[in-house]
Amino acid sequence: MRKISLILSVFIIYSCSQNEYRIEKGKVGKLIKENTVRQLDSIYSNDSIVKRIGEGDYMFSGDDKYLIYSRNKEHLLTLTPRNQHDPSEPIETIQIISDLFQTRKGINVNSTFGDIDKKHQINGIQNTINNLIVYVDNIDAYFIIDKKNLPLELRLGTENKIEKINIPTDSKIKRFMIGWN
Repeated sequence: MRKISLILSVFIIYSCSQNEYRIEKGKVGKLIKENTVRQLDSIYSNDSIVKRIGEGDYMFSGDDKYLIYSRNKEHLLTLTPRNQHDPSEPIETIQIISDLFQTRKGINVNSTFGDIDKKHQINGIQNTINNLIVYVDNIDAYFIIDKKNLPLELRLGTENKIEKINIPTDSKIKRFMIGWN
């Protein structure tokens, strides 16, 4: 009986620590889609939050950003609410900074395009001036990949339609973002 209790306790502790950094649809670690700015202090009570509140005039003010650091001073996440200066606003975008955070299938900031393509369904690829944006809807994610990884004829301009086959599998993720609209 003691052995079963011990094994069960270890399993529960392990599961909880894994979920603290799990990325799923509507959830990033301890944060869920419905959380607001007001709740961040309690959600991250064991961590440190650096609040960069946007300043400036109407059109030229920056976004509010909330940088989440672990007790070990490791930058984990950067959170941006939908609208600034309002504690009742939900979080709209999350930049995943730490490789502790990963999807159930093991994708994190150190993954490659090939890893993403193998483990998640890609819903779209957007060609921008300097980057590609790869959308994975089943986890509310988009990945930014530098166009320098593409063949020269596909790097210039935004009019080329980029397909999965055009992106080298070893292309590194530049940014791992979660978008909750």
